[in-house]
Amino acid sequence: MRSQRKKNRKWLKVTSIILLVLIIGAGAYAYTVYKSFKNAANTMHQQVDRQSDKRDAPVSFKNKDPFTVLMLGVDERQGDKGRSDTMIVLAVNPNNKSVKMLSIPRDTRTQIVGKGTEDKINHAYAFGGVPMAMDTVENFLDIPIDYYMKVNMEGFKDIVDAVGGIKVQNNLDFTQDKIHFAKGDLKLNGKEALAYTRMRKQDPNGDFGRQGRQRQIIQGVIKEGASVSSLANYSNIFAALGKNVKTNIAFDDLMDLQKNYKEAGSNIQQMEIKETGKKINKVYYGIVSAEEKQRVQSELKTQLELK
Repeated sequence: MRSQRKKNRKWLKVTSIILLVLIIGAGAYAYTVYKSFKNAANTMHQQVDRQSDKRDAPVSFKNKDPFTVLMLGVDERQGDKGRSDTMIVLAVNPNNKSVKMLSIPRDTRTQIVGKGTEDKINHAYAFGGVPMAMDTVENFLDIPIDYYMKVNMEGFKDIVDAVGGIKVQNNLDFTQDKIHFAKGDLKLNGKEALAYTRMRKQDPNGDFGRQGRQRQIIQGVIKEGASVSSLANYSNIFAALGKNVKTNIAFDDLMDLQKNYKEAGSNIQQMEIKETGKKINKVYYGIVSAEEKQRVQSELKTQLELK
């Protein structure tokens, strides 16, 4: 079970960003595509009862304000609201045409806002759902968390299949999850794309090599999703989104995103938090130094044009 959760966390680092990129990077819509997208957006929309204390005024997509999205990769089960095994913050700036993507390790020790305790950051969702997770991450990073997207990790890989599979250029011969990946041009379905992005130990470049494969998957989905040949599959793509994603971004805002932010989606820059492992009362935590936290906060504030 823990192994499966670990695999899902790695997959979300690729698949979670795909949603935002598809939304802000898509081209013109025919009426039938527009209608399908609107239905999916309405299905995905789920408001949350909170407001950031770090905003004097709401974000305006029409005015091209920089904004943030907290991606929550949730392992949902029947009768259980699930756990946010993956937390990714996206800081989107249409002015410098870029997206900063920060993955927060699930074991990061921090104050759980609304609980009054210090604990692993991913426990915030288990304690208080989306609002507590947003409040806790906002406090940890000292930036406004404007929106959320909750992703059901088990089903999101259907998007790769919905666009008809993707093409990648593989520069390393390897086998992962009993699937062999030869060097050269490859066409991958959802299951194969999952395995392709998980491989790390066989790569001499380690995480750097894996991140390169993740970018290939993201770029492949964008390319296939935007192609004329994929227009017939948009209903399947939007159906997969509607089934597996919840967000407080409304349909009209999504349309403004597509209009005003699409160039930012093609420039995704990854960020990392450096931690030191430590056991406290026999529980393992990731400890972030004050200097490292300030470094990450400063980079995100610059991206969001905050003082």
